[in-house]
Amino acid sequence: MASDFAVFFGEMMRRPTEVVAIAPSSAAVARRMTEGMDKVKGPIVEIGPGTGSFTKAILAQGVAPERLTLMEMNPRFCETLREKFPGVTVLNRPAQDIELIGLRDIGAVISGVPVLARPQIQRDVVGRAFRVMAPEGIFTQITYSTNAPISDEMQAELGVSAEKRATVWANLPPARVFVFRRMQH
Repeated sequence: MASDFAVFFGEMMRRPTEVVAIAPSSAAVARRMTEGMDKVKGPIVEIGPGTGSFTKAILAQGVAPERLTLMEMNPRFCETLREKFPGVTVLNRPAQDIELIGLRDIGAVISGVPVLARPQIQRDVVGRAFRVMAPEGIFTQITYSTNAPISDEMQAELGVSAEKRATVWANLPPARVFVFRRMQH
């Protein structure tokens, strides 16, 4: 089987508009993105898993594969993910379909999908995800920006608040991890 980097690089060259990162996420980012997944109740959905660096970290915490659903648009990545992670549900669907996959009370969404400065994607991905998440569910997002990837105005519209979990310097480029939760009334 080709290395994750070889698969990633090949797809980046073939589909430059879909694969927007410059390298697969580092193990350090994966650890911070997936922190606490072993304590999450209910299904866990990963959107935009790419070659599976976050998937591997989630499973390494002892999360049962059957609790994990991956939503990936790239067919080659889907094939690789199915080979690497038996028992995990891999759907060749966009993140925008999260309401249509039959899961409710999702405990966590792990997102590698770029949402920065794209209000329509924020509504279609983050907004829809929160509609099928458990009340205490969390949405964890990677970004390469220094600020939260969703503006304060959009957070208010979606009824969520952001908390910066970490800056991971050992990644190319340095990554920030933000966790979004429903606002408490």
